[in-house]
Amino acid sequence: MPRPSGFQYEQHGDASVTITHHGRPAGTLRGGRADKFLAEVASGDAQLVMARWTGAYRHGNERAARAHPRNRPGGRS
Repeated sequence: MPRPSGFQYEQHGDASVTITHHGRPAGTLRGGRADKFLAEVASGDAQLVMARWTGAYRHGNERAARAHPRNRPGGRS
């Protein structure tokens, strides 16, 4: 699984955090969620934490699901 990349975050004065992915807004956290996010970013891999918090985290089964018969082009017979 490739490492997540391209994420950045910016803290604002109103106790909120905006997360972007390749320059596009991916999420905004406020209050307690923003505090928890900042603590997690400081203690771990920032890119992975931001991917997880924005929902852009891949679980590793997407490639296998693509090959399943019901997901192939043409659908079911």
